[in-house]
Amino acid sequence: MTQPVRVRFAPSPTGKLHIGGARTAIYNWAFARSNGGTFILRIDDTDPTRSTDENTQIILRAMRWLGLDWDEGPEVGGDFGPYAQTERLDLYREAAERLLAEGKAYPCFCTPEQLEADREAARARKDPFQGYQRRCRNIPADEARARMEAGEPYTIRIKVPEDRGDVVVDDAVHGRVTFAAKELDDFVIFRSDGTPTYNFATVVDDAAMGITHVIRGDDHLSNTPRQVIVYEALGAPVPVFAHISMILGADGKKLSKRHGATSVEEYRDAGYLSDAFVNYLALLGWSLDGETTVIPRDVLAREFSLERISKNPATFDPKKLDWMNAEYINRMDDATFADTIMLPELHKAELIDEGAEFDEAWVDALAAIVKPRTKMPADAAIVSAPIFATADTLVYDEKAVAKGLAKEGMGTVLDAARAALEALPEDGWTAEAIDAALEPLPEALDLKKRIVFQAVRVAVCGNLVSPPLGETMELIGRDDCLARIARAREMAL
Repeated sequence: MTQPVRVRFAPSPTGKLHIGGARTAIYNWAFARSNGGTFILRIDDTDPTRSTDENTQIILRAMRWLGLDWDEGPEVGGDFGPYAQTERLDLYREAAERLLAEGKAYPCFCTPEQLEADREAARARKDPFQGYQRRCRNIPADEARARMEAGEPYTIRIKVPEDRGDVVVDDAVHGRVTFAAKELDDFVIFRSDGTPTYNFATVVDDAAMGITHVIRGDDHLSNTPRQVIVYEALGAPVPVFAHISMILGADGKKLSKRHGATSVEEYRDAGYLSDAFVNYLALLGWSLDGETTVIPRDVLAREFSLERISKNPATFDPKKLDWMNAEYINRMDDATFADTIMLPELHKAELIDEGAEFDEAWVDALAAIVKPRTKMPADAAIVSAPIFATADTLVYDEKAVAKGLAKEGMGTVLDAARAALEALPEDGWTAEAIDAALEPLPEALDLKKRIVFQAVRVAVCGNLVSPPLGETMELIGRDDCLARIARAREMAL
C-alpha cells in the first residue's frame, strides 16, 4: 500500500510572503489535493533575531487570501503539533541526545579560532577536503561528557559515516543528482547556544510529521545531502525531493524588489484576484498540457503533478499577470462582477453612497458594459465615473475637448445631435433608439462617422474613450445627456 502523501510549506517569519514562497506553497497545496493527501503549514521560526509574531500573522493572512487551506498547522491544529519550531525545541534536544547516545553524533569543543586555523592549514597543504577536520570526533565518551558537564562550550556535530560514499538524490524535477562524499564534513546540528541548525530541525520535524515529499525552491538543493545524512542517522525514511527552479525578472536576474512588487499582500492590495494570482504563479514552472493558460483552482487541485514541473527558471511577466486578471474578471457573470467588484469600487471611489440602492436591471446593464473594460478592479470606477456625473459636475478632458470639440463645424454637429435626440421620448430612451437617431447625421452633415460620434462622445462623457455610446447614454438618462450636450456646445466651434 502506498503511503498517503504528506507535504509541508514551512516559511520562516522573517518577512512577508513573497512570490517565490507563494508559488512553493501553491505547488505543495496542489500536490496534496491532487493526491488526496495532507497539506501542512509549519512556521520555521528558529531565527530569533528576525522571526516575529507580526510576520507570522502576515504569512497566515497571505495564505488565507491565496485560498491555500492547510489541513494541519497554526489555527487548525493536528496530530503532529506544535507547528512552530520555537515550540519544538525539546524535540530537537531529545533527537540530538539520542544521536549522541548512539554514537552518531559527538560534542565539538573547537573554538572559532581553532576552526579557522585548521581551515588555513588545510588550504596550505592543498587538502582536497577543507571542511571540519574532525578534531573532536574521537574524544572518548566519558571525557567528552565530563567536559560538557564542566560547562565547556560545545556544539554537536553529526558523525558522517567514513564509508558513506556519495549522496545520490533522485530529485522529482532535476532527476538524479550526485553530491560527492568528500564534500561532506561532520556538520553542526546544535549550536553552542543550545539552538538547532536549520538542516537538523527541518529533518527532525519532517521525519516526525511523516512528510513524504519535500517540494521547495532549488536554492535548497545544496542542503539536501546534509539532510539526507540526518535522515539516515535518525533511522527515518528519506522523502522524495522536488526542487523547483527560481523565478526571474524580465532582465534574467533573480526576482527582487527592483522588479516591482514582490510580496503577496502588495498584489492583493493592488486589486489582483486571488484565483487569477494563484493561476498565474502556478504556471511559472508548471503546465497542464503546454497550451492551457486559464486553469481554475479546482482543475489545478485535480491535475497538478510533479512530472510537469520544468527544470528551467521561469520569468515573471507583470503584463501576463494583468492579462490573467482581466481574463478572470471577464469570465465572471455580470451579477457576480457587479456585487464583488463594480459596486465595491464605486463606493470606494465615492461615486455611490454605502447602501445605495439601484434598479437591478440598470446595474446589470452597467456591469455588462463596464466588465469588458476592467482589467483591474479600480478600472470599474474609472470607466463608470462619467455615468455617475451630472451635466454640471462632468469633468472634461482638455485633450479630448481639443480633438473632439474645438474644431470648425463641431457646434453644428452638436446642434444636429441634440435636435435628433430631443425627438426621442423619455420612455423611448434606449440604446437602440439613440444609435438610430444619431446614425443618419454623418451623411446629412457630410462628415466622417468617426468625427460626429467623437464629438457626441466628448460632449456626453468628457473623454474620447468610453463604453458603447448608446448604452452609456441610456444609463445616463435623457435629460442629463441633453444638458451635457448643451454645456459642451459652449466649448465647440
